[in-house]
Amino acid sequence: MHAFSRPSPRLSRRSLLALAATAATAPLTVAPLVATPAAAASDVVVGGARLVADGVQVNGGGALPKKLTARAWLLADQDSGEVLASCRAHLRVAPASTLKMLFADTLLDRFERTERYRVTDADLAGIPSGSSLVGVKAGVTYTVEQLWQGVFLRSGNDAVQVLARMNGGVAKTVAEMQARAVDLQALDTHVVSPDGYDHDGQLSSAYDLALFARHGLRDAGFRAYCGTRTAEFPAGGGKTFRIENTDRLLSGTYGVTPYPGMIGVKNGFTSNAGNTFTGAATRAGRTLVVTVLHPESGHNAVYEETAALLDWGFAQGSSARAVGTLVEASSEGGTRAGESSAGEAPHAGAQASSAEGGGPDGWGALGGTGGAVALLAGGAYALRRRRRRSGEVPPEG
Repeated sequence: MHAFSRPSPRLSRRSLLALAATAATAPLTVAPLVATPAAAASDVVVGGARLVADGVQVNGGGALPKKLTARAWLLADQDSGEVLASCRAHLRVAPASTLKMLFADTLLDRFERTERYRVTDADLAGIPSGSSLVGVKAGVTYTVEQLWQGVFLRSGNDAVQVLARMNGGVAKTVAEMQARAVDLQALDTHVVSPDGYDHDGQLSSAYDLALFARHGLRDAGFRAYCGTRTAEFPAGGGKTFRIENTDRLLSGTYGVTPYPGMIGVKNGFTSNAGNTFTGAATRAGRTLVVTVLHPESGHNAVYEETAALLDWGFAQGSSARAVGTLVEASSEGGTRAGESSAGEAPHAGAQASSAEGGGPDGWGALGGTGGAVALLAGGAYALRRRRRRSGEVPPEG
């Protein structure tokens, strides 16, 4: 194992953003990323030193739910940003479609909801085989609102690709997402494709995904989309078909009981990442955000463990003392990691795992880009590939 290099605390936020955007499009080859060991006690950790520690972190509030099998998870208060409990909050793993929260946070206000766009064959070229799709068709005209419904409800990589091309292309969108992650201080995140599909080096963490959800939920449009249960989607020829939100705690499908007060936010699955989920719910005026990554087994385990953590948070979480905090975006007044009075270097997280295998066509070519993004995203080691389990298997991405 080797320690990874860290950005200098003397770099300005503008410099970091420019560095990320430049690196994401630079045609450079970088060495494989490596796992990083636990941070030294003197390191400054984004969100607090306890969040980089291995194992469960909690301070009061009673016993946590039993049978929490997720490799990493985090529970936080939406309003205060206080992290109530966590486990390997900064572990870097493949995020699957939960990364679409960052895609939305980056592009959601770029186009008017009523803007119309006629999709071409070129717009749909290069989508990874096996991707989750909403059913976007060439020759059909869609509103921006309908495309975002395809992203949020059906996790459609086809809808993501069309919006990315409307934004100037996949490479430009990836660069903007990486810059946005840096601004949000989500330094565990390395963006390779805008949809979250498995690619070499596509990484995030429970902490970063909670940051994306918390910031996104402050936007009325984001909140409305992720809370939509069903919508009518164009099928061409003036016809539509119904799409349903794949968040089972919201829709109550496949044997999952809808969670009271559920807001959203985003689920994901790939054969490499396993099941991933970031959700938020409100009860008695309090909103909690939770991320659960890679539970050991069962397609509903990610929802069951999310519900259990939310139940604990609403019942016992009020008496728990914070073990960390979800930081604010640098551009919105947040103190950038490393600008503490101690003047120590920023540290994103403790460990890393990478997605195996590059993606097809032009998507995978964006992986391993630019050493600067690698420095921001940290390292990676091979993540064991999970076999698809028997029963209902969701499409990937």
